[in-house]
Amino acid sequence: MIRIVIAEDQHMLRGAFASLLQLEDDIDIVAQVSDGGEALRMIEACTPDLCLLDIEMPGLTGLEVAASVRRSGLPCKIMIVTTFARPGYLQQAMDASVDAYLLKDEPIEFLIEAIRKVMQGGRVVSPYLAASLFTHEANPLTEREQEVLRLAADGATTRQIAGSLYLTTGTVRNYLSSAIQKLEVETRHHAIQKAKDRGWL
Repeated sequence: MIRIVIAEDQHMLRGAFASLLQLEDDIDIVAQVSDGGEALRMIEACTPDLCLLDIEMPGLTGLEVAASVRRSGLPCKIMIVTTFARPGYLQQAMDASVDAYLLKDEPIEFLIEAIRKVMQGGRVVSPYLAASLFTHEANPLTEREQEVLRLAADGATTRQIAGSLYLTTGTVRNYLSSAIQKLEVETRHHAIQKAKDRGWL
C-alpha cells in the first residue's frame, strides 16, 4: 500500500485528488492539508511513503517543504504537482532532489502512473517541462546583486537596502542598474520578476 499525504491549498482540487487516488487499490491517503507547515508536520507524524505538494501554499512553499524533508533525511518521496511551468521553479525542485514535478493539467492516469514509477525509484517530469532541464540558463547575477534584488522584492527602498547591507545608496543603485542591464529589462520590478521566474531569487 502506498501511503500518501496531499498538500494543496485549493480545497476542491485537494478533495478531487484524494477521491480519485483513493479509487486505486494500492493507494491510501493518510492526510490532506492546506499549508506547507502542516504538510511538514504530517510527513513527520504519519511517515508516508510519498507526499504530493503544491508549490505556492500558505506558510511554507512546496519547495521549502521538499528542502526541509531532504535536510531531515526523511524517507518520504516528494512529488510537486503545480500550475507553474516556470523553468526556475523546476530547477529549484531538481536542486531539492524532488522525485517528480508534474503540471496540474496532466491526466489523472499520468499522475497515478508517476506515483507508481516514483515508488519504484524512478523520476518523473511533465513532458512539456522536460526539455527545459537541458536548456538551463546560467544565472548572470552576482550574490550581491541577488541580495539587493531580494530586499527590493520585499518592498525595501534604496535607502533601506543601503542600511541593511551597510552600503551607500549610490552603490545600491549601481547594483540595481547592473542587475537590470544583465537581465535585459527596463525596471527593477521587471528585474525582480524575471529573476524569480528563472529561479535566481
